[in-house]
Order: sequence, then structure tokens, then C-alpha cells
Amino acid sequence: MTSLKRFFAVFIAASMLSAIGCTSTSTQESTGEYIDDTTITAKVKTAIFNEPSLKVMQINVETYKSVVQLSGFVNSSADIETAGSVARSVKGVVAVKNDIRLK
Repeated sequence: MTSLKRFFAVFIAASMLSAIGCTSTSTQESTGEYIDDTTITAKVKTAIFNEPSLKVMQINVETYKSVVQLSGFVNSSADIETAGSVARSVKGVVAVKNDIRLK
């Protein structure tokens, strides 16, 4: 009986350590957050690509904890605003840091 209790105690401890290892910290994303951010990045890139006035190859999209950062170069100030508004319209985006510059 004691070996069964010992087994369950080890199993529960291992499960708790595994769960703690997958949580996020202020400097590191959890596994789930990373997957969510990858999905958001793909959706923002697709939305920018589908916008006729923007060229996706000139705009870089990165996401960390649902905050999207745009960088790169465009031809006009209107393109900067358009890229920011397109990114904000994507579901799951909490905020947008728009670091796009004019050529």
C-alpha cells in the first residue's frame, strides 16, 4: 500500500512540475502564448498582404504576448496608418507598436 501512495505522490509532483514549467514569466512566453502569437502573426501578415496598398515583403510583423510590432519601410504616411489599422483589426491583437518608417 505504501508503494502505491509513493507512486501517486511522485506522479502528482511530476505533474505539478510539468505544469509549472509551461507557465509564462515576465520575460518568457508559455507554450500556449507562443502558439497564439504565431497564429496572430500569420493572421496580421495575411491581412496586410490582402490590403492592396501595402506590400507584405516590406513590412515585418512580430508578436509577443498578443502585442504586434510592425517594422519596415513604406512609401507614404498613409501606408503607415493603414498597416496599423489593419493589424489592430485582427482578432486577438491587444496592442500594436507601429515602428514602420518612410523610405
